[in-house]
Amino acid sequence: MRLYTTKLNKQKEFDVIIIGSGAAGMMSAITSARLGKKVLLLEKLPKIGAKLKATGGGRCNLTNTLDNEDFMKRFGKNGRFMRDALSLFDHNQLIEFFTKLGVATHAPDGYRVFPITHKSTSIISALEKEMLKLNILIKCSSSVKKIDIRKPCTKSVITDSNQYFAKNIIIATGGLGYSTLGANGDGYNFAKKLGHNISELSPAMMPLHVNETWVQNCRADTIPKVTIKVDLPKFKKLKASGDLIFTKNGIRGPVVLDVARYITPLLKKYAKVPILINLTKGMNEEQIRVYIKNQAIENPDKSILEHISSLLPTAISKELCIMSKINFKDKFSKIQRIKKDKLIKILAWTPLHVNGHDGFEKAMITRGGVPLKEINPKSMQSKLVEGLYFCGEVVDLDGPCGGYNLQWSFSSGYLAGLMK
Repeated sequence: MRLYTTKLNKQKEFDVIIIGSGAAGMMSAITSARLGKKVLLLEKLPKIGAKLKATGGGRCNLTNTLDNEDFMKRFGKNGRFMRDALSLFDHNQLIEFFTKLGVATHAPDGYRVFPITHKSTSIISALEKEMLKLNILIKCSSSVKKIDIRKPCTKSVITDSNQYFAKNIIIATGGLGYSTLGANGDGYNFAKKLGHNISELSPAMMPLHVNETWVQNCRADTIPKVTIKVDLPKFKKLKASGDLIFTKNGIRGPVVLDVARYITPLLKKYAKVPILINLTKGMNEEQIRVYIKNQAIENPDKSILEHISSLLPTAISKELCIMSKINFKDKFSKIQRIKKDKLIKILAWTPLHVNGHDGFEKAMITRGGVPLKEINPKSMQSKLVEGLYFCGEVVDLDGPCGGYNLQWSFSSGYLAGLMK
């Protein structure tokens, strides 16, 4: 049967069909509709923006104030892929976009940008209102089963209850992160069936488990300005900085979310990934040695635990003393030099061994996806299938926490929505 012939089919013809109603999908829908295109947005969940609603603990860290060059560097060597998208729609354009939609934003710390309400629902409501204003047809509870590509330009999307037709299709399904919010990797499956490869997928931006049991005794405090680096010969440049919290069986906090994207792929190769943690705000061994020595001179009657506790919470200080085989009640002058040296070394770089994580269920983002070499960075169009576009997390590009991944979703969605 020929397509586009019946009245029923005419009602189901669109210029572009977008699969997924996350940040990337909604932005591409709005951008296309503003250019006069007839747009259909398909979402398998009952409501739009489920993952966006959970972003940043519901506060929705939209972006940050870094210039484009520094922003791209935070994504590593592949960051330059987003140059075209950012040149058209960076954090300045994103802030202006939401201002025009009636959502004021601010950067309380001068860096991370939030809606002034600090509620992701403000963002979702504004996007939904704009889509309805633009007559974008939104179909929730519509699970896509198949994308059918027919030459030269006719494509159909088959859901569990309907079939729709369009010249262009945008896959904005996100990754596998937040599986409790419906993520199941269907975008990767669509891409593979259409001839694309999928690079190795790993959960990222998540807490980590460690071998060491002493961490469970240190759960009361948040440690600021911590640096974590991977302690493997080929990966010593992999590191991150930020706040850290010890948990019952591991570590979490912003610094862990950032470094996890490097470590989770390594756990597929290594049973344990050794890491080193600087808990002393960047102080090196010599600086720590001088600091403790001066403390001991000024307060000779205090114990080594009291001296270290001026640097770190007492619970952690006690565990590091035990690790160094030092009686934490002893005075500094009474401790053997070899034990002092060991303590100072551990204070500078505390060793831990990551041995696992909670999988995609606790992952905020996915590392891996449709390879960048198979996507045109100037349009987000597939290099293999004309009229097929990718944007957001389904693409093999991920960054640290701090608004990076959400900005990329908006920027790539905007670029994909500009299709000719």
